[in-house]
Amino acid sequence: MTDDQLSLGTAAARNLATTTKSVPQMQEITSRHLLRVLPWVQAIGGVYRVNRRLTYAVGDGRVTFTSTGADVRVIPGELAELPALRGFEDQDALAALSGRFSQREVAQGEAIVEAGRPRDEVVLIAHGKVAKVAQGAYDNESVLGVLADGDYLGEQILLSQDGQDGQWEFTARAVTACTVLTMSAQSFREVADSSESLRAHLDGASNPADRAQNDHGEAAIALAAGHVGEARLPGTFVDYELKPRQYELSVAQTILRVHSRVADLYNEPMNQTEQQLRLTIEALRERQEDELVNNREFGLLHNADLKQRIHTRSGPPTPDDLDELLAKVWKDPAVILAHPRAIAAFARECNARGLYPSNTEYGGQRVPAWRGIPMLPCNKIPITDKGITSIMAMRLGEADQGVIGLNRVGLPDEYQPGLSVRFMGINDQAVISYLVTTYYSAAVLVPDALGILESVEVG
Repeated sequence: MTDDQLSLGTAAARNLATTTKSVPQMQEITSRHLLRVLPWVQAIGGVYRVNRRLTYAVGDGRVTFTSTGADVRVIPGELAELPALRGFEDQDALAALSGRFSQREVAQGEAIVEAGRPRDEVVLIAHGKVAKVAQGAYDNESVLGVLADGDYLGEQILLSQDGQDGQWEFTARAVTACTVLTMSAQSFREVADSSESLRAHLDGASNPADRAQNDHGEAAIALAAGHVGEARLPGTFVDYELKPRQYELSVAQTILRVHSRVADLYNEPMNQTEQQLRLTIEALRERQEDELVNNREFGLLHNADLKQRIHTRSGPPTPDDLDELLAKVWKDPAVILAHPRAIAAFARECNARGLYPSNTEYGGQRVPAWRGIPMLPCNKIPITDKGITSIMAMRLGEADQGVIGLNRVGLPDEYQPGLSVRFMGINDQAVISYLVTTYYSAAVLVPDALGILESVEVG
């Protein structure tokens, strides 16, 4: 104390004061909108089976490539993703086909194939973005769709007897600089003529259009309508998939340790064990949402049907792109999920066009919306180093054949619905242990319940 001090200083006074403090804060905690919007269904026994009407596989996968420097080659086994080669396993023949592809660099704006020209080659898109353009009804140019890495064109010629399959109905034009691999019909026939297994496979492969099916590739149900008199009615039955997909519950666990001295002596004014448990559960829930988005087995980004994936027409997410995404989930779309930076990029595109998206009420708060569908932020959707991300739109609930979450409630020592905290004992160092566990998964009941807008630039 100095000689001129007339009263007690604040530093000393604090020793007798009761401080006002917050509970422990944690920057990792987010709104976790995905966990909030998913309708949760109990998976009794830890497994949920999705029974569907029989669907014919038509080979609509994407092809994977390998590169050495600037040289790009298609992986032989990946050619089995083409419709005509679906299920073909002769690696020698696939390697021979892979060697017949030649690499071609395409400049931005250049046509890869042109409408009206004979369709006599298979085109694999190794890198870049390609727009399918056709003449509209009123002499205007219409964009039919956008293709990108792993997509292909002209696969129909593989089932053609004469090596041609009519003419191209559209022009494929490079939106960006592209690397494509092409194989002529003649080269394919040469390999087929020298491979008995490939010839046998092609002879047994039927055109999916020859099968009785509806527009979604499901086995058709024969019906009669508009008839008069005593017309003979068709008989029918609904065929099911013989091997329906089963979703097993995944698990997230950790062991929380608290020293008994801390639990005994430092519980005022806040319970130390309770605060430790609160933050641990928050981290566990964050990991749960991340897994529901990114897990390769059941995560939504990896389990969307390839027909339900589209690419942006230019780069940033535009209103046109969002409209096309909603068209993929046109039967009662419930929610759009995007990274906050993707929502900001969409807002910039709207600002540039003089558009002002409305807000809507969702979960008791005002959120951005497009066409009345709420756009909810989800930071678990990844952004690549190049600033590329995805946007998801989905239909929800079992009643609407949508996307559902799977969990199991009623666990022993349940602390929250679907989350248990079990006492594991005290070791010889007086440390108390608790096992924190939650089980979860997600299921897409029918393919058109989930749509993905890919190649979204947020820079």
